Amino acid sequence: MNLLFIGDIIGEPGRMILARKLGGLIKSEGIDLVVANGENAAGGFGITPKIAKELFDQGVDVITSGNHVFDKKEIVDYIKKEGRLLRPANYPEGVAGSGSIIVETRTYDKVGIIHLMGRIFMLPIDCPFRTARQEIARIKRETRAIIIDLHAEATSEKMALGWYLDGEVSAVIGTHTHVQTADETILPKGTAYITDAGMTGPINSVIGIRKEEAIDKFLTQTPRRFEIAGGPSLLSGVIVDIDPLEGMARSIRRIQIRDDNPVF
Repeated sequence: MNLLFIGDIIGEPGRMILARKLGGLIKSEGIDLVVANGENAAGGFGITPKIAKELFDQGVDVITSGNHVFDKKEIVDYIKKEGRLLRPANYPEGVAGSGSIIVETRTYDKVGIIHLMGRIFMLPIDCPFRTARQEIARIKRETRAIIIDLHAEATSEKMALGWYLDGEVSAVIGTHTHVQTADETILPKGTAYITDAGMTGPINSVIGIRKEEAIDKFLTQTPRRFEIAGGPSLLSGVIVDIDPLEGMARSIRRIQIRDDNPVF
């Protein structure tokens, strides 16, 4: 079973490269399920119902998010009804939406997706480690194939969760930093791991933002409104091959696909 995980989609450039490349990638790689992080899909901050539907129409099966999930207020009512759009499972009780889902692949295998958010340099929400255990116990009643998107700042927190859940889930995939790491591996007990899947968005940028604005912010330390960069884009992510019966990963491979057709 081949799962494609797409790193943080950034604004219109990220959505456009997805529209151009995802269909062909699904066919050429024999992808059975597509999960994408979409919390920056609306102008770099948040996601709207219209954009979520657009991503689903392009072939994304489940959208994860992160600390910007509720930046667009119109998403609150939508996330209550659309279970395929996940917010972090370790938000406090009573927050709109769900942090996990069990879906069927194109080959009718069941896969559980759990979305978590780290706490180091992030919001002081519930413990992702304890929440993961609770969600895994529930999902394992139906399937052993489980994917975790940990949206976190600190590499140490991501690595710790990978080791903590080795042998319990199919893959722990990091998001949030927008920079793809080169540490993809299969941990000793069979869990695939990567610290960050990378960014799907403009190449000539600072994590998706116009580089001139980012540089000026560092130079002046004054507030400013950031805009998404234009130019060539990159689709970043990983492909994980999973044994659907045992739930363990057979391989994990990084991908980066370039599109030189500028958006702006």
